[in-house]
Amino acid sequence: MGNFFHNSVISKQILEMIYMDIQGQLTQRIIRVVREEEERILAFCYTRRQVRSFKKENILSIYPYRQQKRMEA
Repeated sequence: MGNFFHNSVISKQILEMIYMDIQGQLTQRIIRVVREEEERILAFCYTRRQVRSFKKENILSIYPYRQQKRMEA
């Protein structure tokens, strides 16, 4: 993922990711990366409303967050 996390820290970009937790459960999270470490990222998780630590090896997919527009009747 090279400079992806570094660039997202600088730009404060909101990301959406699919993550496998320690029990093997898949979760979908909306995050903003605060700091990148060698094996982890520290990010504010909008789902849990707190700063969380995520192992890079457990991130299955990550991409820029696109807020879905509501359809009006």
